[in-house]
Amino acid sequence: MMGFNGEPLSGGGGGGNSLSSGFRGLLRRKQVDSNRVTTESGHPKLAKELSILQLMAIGVGSTIGAGVYVLVGTVAREHSGPALTVSFLIAGIAAALSAFCYAELASRCPSAGSAYHYSYICVGEGVAWLIGWALILEYTIGGSAVARGISPNLALLFGGADSLPFFLSRMIIPGTDIVVDPCAAILVLVVTGLLCVGIKESSFVQAIVTTANLFVMVFIIIVGGYLGFKTGWSGYELPSGFLPFGVNGMLAGSATVFFAYIGFDSVASTAEEVKNPQRDLPLGIGASLSICCSLYMLVSVVIVGLVPYYAMDPDTPISSAFASHGMQWAVYIITAGAVTALCSTLMGSILPQPRILMAMSRDGLLPPFFADVNRRTQVPVKSTILTGVCAAMLAFFMDVSQLAGMVSVGTLLAFTIVAISILILRYVPPDTVPLSQSFLGSIDPIPSYSINQETDGGNQINHVATSSDYNKKSLIQEEASVDYPLIVKQLDQEKASEQERRRIAAWSITAVCVGVLSLTYGSSAGYLPIVARYSVCGTGGILLLCGLIALSFIDQDDARHTFGHTGGFICPFVPLLPIACILINVYLMINLGAGTWIRVSLWMVVGVFVYVVYGRKHSLLLDAVYVSTERADEIYQNSAEYVA
Repeated sequence: MMGFNGEPLSGGGGGGNSLSSGFRGLLRRKQVDSNRVTTESGHPKLAKELSILQLMAIGVGSTIGAGVYVLVGTVAREHSGPALTVSFLIAGIAAALSAFCYAELASRCPSAGSAYHYSYICVGEGVAWLIGWALILEYTIGGSAVARGISPNLALLFGGADSLPFFLSRMIIPGTDIVVDPCAAILVLVVTGLLCVGIKESSFVQAIVTTANLFVMVFIIIVGGYLGFKTGWSGYELPSGFLPFGVNGMLAGSATVFFAYIGFDSVASTAEEVKNPQRDLPLGIGASLSICCSLYMLVSVVIVGLVPYYAMDPDTPISSAFASHGMQWAVYIITAGAVTALCSTLMGSILPQPRILMAMSRDGLLPPFFADVNRRTQVPVKSTILTGVCAAMLAFFMDVSQLAGMVSVGTLLAFTIVAISILILRYVPPDTVPLSQSFLGSIDPIPSYSINQETDGGNQINHVATSSDYNKKSLIQEEASVDYPLIVKQLDQEKASEQERRRIAAWSITAVCVGVLSLTYGSSAGYLPIVARYSVCGTGGILLLCGLIALSFIDQDDARHTFGHTGGFICPFVPLLPIACILINVYLMINLGAGTWIRVSLWMVVGVFVYVVYGRKHSLLLDAVYVSTERADEIYQNSAEYVA
């Protein structure tokens, strides 16, 4: 059950059946990084330099790319019509569901790694590896695709497609069909060098670039609004009405523009570098998403009103709309906005990946090379350089526009797992803590300790205690059972009731996940016979509804109040909100297309190979022993390696 109900015995390296041991290794979960852990663990901390304003700059800059300068024309012409603004609003609400989930986990678990880190804590090592591997692909292809889009827009500022200097212009390698883009590669390397200087400096530059982009969007809104009032908003005076493609067309437009909101998760990836993560991370995520949604809606209101939706230019809708009203000079301002938006998005694409690699390396799943943090700049310089070089090579040699769908897979997978992690955190949070056997031995003068395994419904729950503790506990329980039999019986009943509640909650979460997958697959599989589609959809709907009802009536776990770092943002409307988030994201993933999934599957096969060959053998949890949280607190208090 995805690691919801129990923990692996004691890492993956023990005896017994190797297949069973390997499967348990996929379910092992790590501890929330705590201030009690000293830097003697060998992992230097990143510099805590980011404030709420810098987080907003990262979030807005990573989200508002050139898509808004192109996407509005395509979606209005093919899906939404004048209702484009409503499509942006619905997509923004859908993105906000994921943002709520991210905000709680980011404030509770403020460490580098974003969705990889959260899934490792809540779900298990196997899922965490797949999420981290998918995010590596997402940020690499995303950064390369953005870089390839800068040079054409930059050329327009200099007078035309062939106006760039020869050493920056695109060219075709003789004898091949490969179009190289030196400008894109150079821009990636420049951004990489800036990110190596330090998070404070790079975020300051991104704030400047993002501010320039925001001024351009404000110019579009104000000047476009003036033109609209002057010309009578001709785009809204149509015989086809506000919904020419119907409600279904408007919803299809929402699904398309949803990807314009991808980017706020970059804020979560910088969690370890935030001065006050419990306060600033939720505010940064929420504020950046709100700003982006407001700007998207205002721009779409203006552009759709200036030009009828069917007359929009699908490639340059905003600049062509202004040009049609005699404002040819505004094209240069709008093109400058597209260039600054792309540069800001490029920084937002490259920034998170070194931190994902660093987090995976810290956990032993990748070589130590990626975990190295520069002592002076306090950023993962080696990982950043490697990331930049790979993205620059990809941007130089390859037109990655055909691979853009793979970016969406990584993001939607991360959004889905984050929502599932919220359900786990609320109903079945981890009640054990992994500690290395060498660490346990160093804190107890008695070299031998016992690992007692209690089997409850197939779930193995581990309790680690020294021999003296075990004898003392047995003596206390024996005396209590004689002197206070009713109290002991009541405690046993409460324990059994709690175990039953966790078991029901775990099965309910599993039913929700299976139900969502069946429902979305059945509704999208047009090649299936109608009877089969209805059967799959009906089964999925029943499972989803049963899981939702069960979770709505089950009490949430009391341990959720003390899980991780407390005092931060709390996701509202659980379980309804995260389940809605799972449903939306899985539906979008199912509809990405077979070609995209084939390419992603090939990348995932490579990831599984890397994990089997290296990750599972070097995981820091390989020899870990899981102890109860109460026992872990006692160990921390008596250990010199941990500080309170």
